[in-house]
Amino acid sequence: MVPTRSFWVWLHRWAGLIMAAFLIIVGATGSLLAFYPELERLINPHIYPRQVLEKKLDMATLAELAEQRVPAGRVNGVLMEANQEATLISMDARPDNADPPNKLGFDQMIVDPYTGEELARRQFGEISEGMINFMPFIYKLHYALALGKFGVWVLGICALIWTIDCFVAFYLTLPQRRRSVTAPASGNHGNWWRRWQPAWKIRWHSGSYKLNFDLHRASGLWLWPVLLIFAWSSVYMNLWDTVYTWTTRAVMEYKAPWTEFSKREIPLAEPGVDWRQAQRIGEQLMSEQANKHGFAVEQVIALRLDRGNGTYQYIVRSSKEIQDRRGRTSVFFDADTGELKLALLASGQYSGNTVTNWLFALHMANVFGLPYRIFVCVLGLVIVMLSVTGIIIWIRKRAARLSPKNHQYDSRYLRPSVHRDS
Repeated sequence: MVPTRSFWVWLHRWAGLIMAAFLIIVGATGSLLAFYPELERLINPHIYPRQVLEKKLDMATLAELAEQRVPAGRVNGVLMEANQEATLISMDARPDNADPPNKLGFDQMIVDPYTGEELARRQFGEISEGMINFMPFIYKLHYALALGKFGVWVLGICALIWTIDCFVAFYLTLPQRRRSVTAPASGNHGNWWRRWQPAWKIRWHSGSYKLNFDLHRASGLWLWPVLLIFAWSSVYMNLWDTVYTWTTRAVMEYKAPWTEFSKREIPLAEPGVDWRQAQRIGEQLMSEQANKHGFAVEQVIALRLDRGNGTYQYIVRSSKEIQDRRGRTSVFFDADTGELKLALLASGQYSGNTVTNWLFALHMANVFGLPYRIFVCVLGLVIVMLSVTGIIIWIRKRAARLSPKNHQYDSRYLRPSVHRDS
């Protein structure tokens, strides 16, 4: 049995109501995150170094200095180019040294990459530490409602519903079929388009209900491709190792650490390859990949240790990049033997990875320069508007249904809208 239009109206209505609060949060926070580096520098200028030397220290030296400063801690990664030259060192407690056990009180050390001087420590996203964590908290709110893994799953499910609802919403904007025995077949197309045109328009000088309805429907319709991109890329951000991977691998070649490496029964405590050796191996393996695939290494981005699967990841910005800033060209190698396990280019290698990196860059406002970042900032506010107008439309319709004497709404304006029906 084919679902009726009323079923899709019902589905769109309740999907929108379920998602509304979440999309208001992610839309508002996403507007700020479009300018994360600039806002972070504005709020916390003290964590950004003044360049006094020509050359930065290498990642191995910074990792060694961090572990010397914090004997109870161990380094898990050095990110040289985080947000406009802020250099972050991720750390956790050594299982046998921390006091209290497994607690350092911070998971990021921010250092001057030119001198190695420590600039700050913070528990990423812990807003109780003050403004040093304002932007990290906004990020965690956007990504996980600041609720850890539970929030990641909640927003991941919300993103999946949003993706499906994009198609439902688009369908509901289409004019309903009209059976006409006398109408000539040659005129059907033009008539259909004339009936669809109102869905694209906003009547700015109409009453409040019509204006809300038009803002909700027309804005979502004009921005439909972008909304779909952000919905599906949100699935990638939160359900990357399940729904997104299953779907992508069904239609494209896609490789990632979670598809290629198995988890160790016990996380790696002390790798056989230390940070100095890891840096040297990473440079050598990346040079080999550059020669093999014909790309140039433009900037070193990070060196990370994944204790869960026992691999190092050496990341650079290359001539294969899609993003405006940072980079996603990586080599993964065994943390005990230094053997190459996987090499991933930002584009042109595996179709699934290229598409994924485009989704990531578009979602992170890290492509097409400043104009696109402004667009993403505004888009976040539009998502908030679509959610709010959807709620308003639902409230007004519900009030009309509960009050039979209330006939102030013309029935032709009670059609479902593109992004969030009531």
